[in-house]
This record gives sequence, structure tokens and C-alpha cells, in this order.
Amino acid sequence: MSVLVVGSIAYDSVETPFGKVDDSLGGSALYFSAAASLFGPVNVVGVIGSDFDTSKISFLKDRQVNFDGMYVDSGKTFRWGGRYHKNMNMRDTLFTYLNVFESFKPQIPEQYRQTEYVFLANIAPELQMEVLDQIEKPKLVVLDTMNFWINGKRQALEEVIKRSDILILNDEEAMDLTDEPGIVSAAHAIIKKGIKTLVIKKGENGAVLIHEDKFFFCPAYPLSRVVDPTGAGDGFAGGFVGYLAQQKDHSIDSLKRAVVYGSAIASFIVEDFSFNRLIELKKEDLEYRFEEFGAMTRFL
Repeated sequence: MSVLVVGSIAYDSVETPFGKVDDSLGGSALYFSAAASLFGPVNVVGVIGSDFDTSKISFLKDRQVNFDGMYVDSGKTFRWGGRYHKNMNMRDTLFTYLNVFESFKPQIPEQYRQTEYVFLANIAPELQMEVLDQIEKPKLVVLDTMNFWINGKRQALEEVIKRSDILILNDEEAMDLTDEPGIVSAAHAIIKKGIKTLVIKKGENGAVLIHEDKFFFCPAYPLSRVVDPTGAGDGFAGGFVGYLAQQKDHSIDSLKRAVVYGSAIASFIVEDFSFNRLIELKKEDLEYRFEEFGAMTRFL
């Protein structure tokens, strides 16, 4: 298998009702890689500042995550800070310092350009298009986005959607993208834009998969305590894409299992701050939780 992720590499400062961390590892590319690498090798393209401590990503290198596409620029690494409320669906952004990420222009190394599975993490749609222009013949392109790009650069985003196979976004983003009042009508409207498969994340209420005329719902794993939701969405995407790349199968049944694996990995991420849970996560732990999802939802 061959998986490429292009996204952010960051330091996060996060406060929740259960504690606080400063300058912990973060960024979409790293959370995705930590999850996808449970299924096979991952290639990363991103930018870091001269202040980044590369020893902190040694656990990812041990999992066959390749950082030949990680560039060092003079200046500081992207930093984000947030505070979560008691209701973890609500948070306040305390600061966003793009630093070297502000001038990020993804350059795909030659050895990455034949990558079969591409994940375009949450970056500007123009940059996502530049990535696709550098990839030769991908088998599957999975796209992520956010309200900022939907509201500010919709035309460019819709061009990227036309060149992608799967779109992952949350329920609010789906409705913003289509101006529809609910996720079912929004899903139908997005499919008409040319995307083949859609995954709508609903946080603690699970995720919905829409493929052609078929719908699949996966609940969130029931946890007694959520410590830090940061990175759960990118971890979900990593599990989802990593599984599909391992299987080399994009059928509806494989897509369903990919959603469950993504949901299972996300449930581990939120149990602790930053990458604490992912560093120690073993494949057998993931498989056990995958089976638990089956036991919770099987009724025939």
C-alpha cells in the first residue's frame, strides 16, 4: 500500500476540564499518520519551523511513517491553542499562529508522486489542487475541509471536490457547503457535485457514510470520559484511509468497515491528551474495539 498525507504539523496548547498541556504534538498530518500507520506505511508532506523537536516524532518513524516530504523553514512551527468546555462539543480558540505554515507550498518529492492513496488534509483548496497536480495516477483521493474554506473559497473548493473520490466533513460543514437544512438533504446535494462517497462526522453521535444510493450509520464508541477531542477527526480519517489502502478495496462493505476502524481509532485518541493514547496503541487493542463495535450494532 502507499498513502500520502499533506497537512499541518503543529504544537498545540489545550485545556479541558481534565487538565492542560502546552506545546504538545499536533497537526492534521501527524494525527492522520499515527492512525493510518497502524495499517501500513505513510508518506508525509508538511512544514516545520527550526524550533521543532524531531525526536518527538520518533514513534511515528518506528511505524514506517516517512518524513522525506517534511520541510524545515526558518521561523517557528505552527501553533494552536484551545479551551474545551464541559460540553466537549464546544471550544474556544485561544490563539492561532500560522508561523511557517502561512507560506507553506507543498512540494511532493519524486518518490511520492506515484502514491495510490492521497489524503488532502485541511489546507487551502488551492494548495490541495497543487498537490493533485503533482500526483500521477492516484487510485483514491480523500478530501477534508472546513467552514473557513467553504465560506471563503467555495469555488476553489468545489473544483477540488470534482477531482476527489471521497469527502470527509462534519454535519455543520455539510449544511454550510450546500445551504441545506439537514444532513440527508445536504448529503444528496454534495453527491450531485461529483463526489462518489461522502462521510459526515457527527462527533459524539457517530458518523454517516453515503455511497451511491446506500447509507450506513456508525455510532460513536461509548466512553465514560472524554479527556481531549483534539485530533479525533484526523485520526478518524487516518484509520479510514489506512484500512482502505491496506485492503485495496473500495466496495460498500469495505467502506463500512473503514468507517468503523476510523471511529474506533478516534475513540482511543480522545481518552488522553495529544498522542498519549496513540503512542501506546497496539493493533490488537484496535481489533478488539472493532469487534466491540460489531457487538454493539449487530441485531440480525
